Amino acid sequence: MNVIETERLTKRFGDFVAVDRLDFQVARGEIFGFLGANGAGKTTAMRMLCGLSVPTSGTARVAGFDIGRQTESVKKSIGYMSQKFSLYDDLTVAENFRLFGGIYGVPSREIPSRTDEMLELLDFRSEKNTFVKSLPLGWKQKLSFSIAIFHRPGVVFLDEPTGGVDPVSRRRFWELIYEASDRGITVFATTHYMDEAEYCHRASIMVDGRIEALDTPARLKQAHGAASMDEVFRNLARKATRRAD
Repeated sequence: MNVIETERLTKRFGDFVAVDRLDFQVARGEIFGFLGANGAGKTTAMRMLCGLSVPTSGTARVAGFDIGRQTESVKKSIGYMSQKFSLYDDLTVAENFRLFGGIYGVPSREIPSRTDEMLELLDFRSEKNTFVKSLPLGWKQKLSFSIAIFHRPGVVFLDEPTGGVDPVSRRRFWELIYEASDRGITVFATTHYMDEAEYCHRASIMVDGRIEALDTPARLKQAHGAASMDEVFRNLARKATRRAD
């Protein structure tokens, strides 16, 4: 079952084609890497998939909803996490869960049990009443991801979520991603760390608004005679003619 489906998805700004006829699908529970250098168009594409920008042409469905005609339903059915930490520093861990649970429409009677479930998953039980501003950055990022999936969305969009995080914390963060995937949540992630692309089930690489390559990391490396995803990425990114997103 596909959770994301696009067909000739296009976004123009005047004569500039930011996203050019994207065609791809992402399955339920898949970890999908959406890669591209600055200026490739991945941010614009992600904004359309999140229901924040209307396509110029083409179509896409996210969690069963049309991104052009059912934007509010799309927003309610997804989770989102960016590199910039967006939780409330002056609230405790538990208070953040309660606040965002309400925002996401989680029934109030379910918030305490879901909070305990997440604290157990994070091994944060002892930090339940700790103010978020006191947590290390790696812990904050794990908490932010857990809150992004607190309402059990069909898909969660991660926009460079591990920027500035140390390698050990990044690996632990990806353990959470795999656990979410095992529970059937689709993970759609952008990253500038090509070692993280190796962790994805499949990855696409955008160049100048188009997807130049899409496959499993192993097959992409084989197809391009590369030893790493970083090498694949660099080979394709050299084709770019534009520099700003």
